[in-house]
Amino acid sequence: MSDLSAAVEVLNEGGSSPFVLICEHASNHIPAEFEQLGLPESELKRHIAWDIGAAELTRELSRRLDAAAYLGGYSRLLIDLNRPLHVADSIPQRSEATDIPGNLSLTETQRQRRQQLIFNPFQDRIGEHLQLRKKNGRRSVLMAIHSFTPVYLGQSRPWHAGVLFGESAALGQALLAQLSLDPLLHVGANVPYDVSAESDYALVVHGDRLGNPALLIEVRNDLIADSTGVQTWAGKLEQALRALENAHP
Repeated sequence: MSDLSAAVEVLNEGGSSPFVLICEHASNHIPAEFEQLGLPESELKRHIAWDIGAAELTRELSRRLDAAAYLGGYSRLLIDLNRPLHVADSIPQRSEATDIPGNLSLTETQRQRRQQLIFNPFQDRIGEHLQLRKKNGRRSVLMAIHSFTPVYLGQSRPWHAGVLFGESAALGQALLAQLSLDPLLHVGANVPYDVSAESDYALVVHGDRLGNPALLIEVRNDLIADSTGVQTWAGKLEQALRALENAHP
């Protein structure tokens, strides 16, 4: 029996919110045909395989905001939904300090299999939804939901969250201002990463190039690793995003 899953989990596609939530790294699922990419099960539970807590946070925000949401159905180790297909880490041979044996020496046929199974259906579904919203005169504000590790290659990351943006700098700064109303939060712009056409897909292709405001929200994964943390951060983000929604109809 096949253990292939849907390339995209769709929630609340008819939601009333202007926000469209995207969670590319929602799942660590790797079908049997890929033989765990040569990795032990313990590695697939680590952040290298998915963004811990991001799926649960996205689902809760979808419910609270009445927003459409699109979640990836496979591990980013198979193919990264937030990378252009031409870049080296679209199918990573190494993630953090871990080599990925099943991604070495792939044939073009093998790469195409992953693109057609995972990448294309996910991006196409989002693109179709955005086209429909535009046709119906609806505004689309993209919010990609991610998480990051407290320590990366031995370097501590002090932020609780980051707001990443390309052309939507004003919107990004407005969201940061809302989050910074909590004096206990340490948040920053374009941390722990920045946005570029070589390192990001949704914000560039579905956002900036189509004229849709687009941000990527990164929450430190230890803060959303359990249901209590997810509820806490869903509340913080809901409050901040509703303030933006009201200010920018």
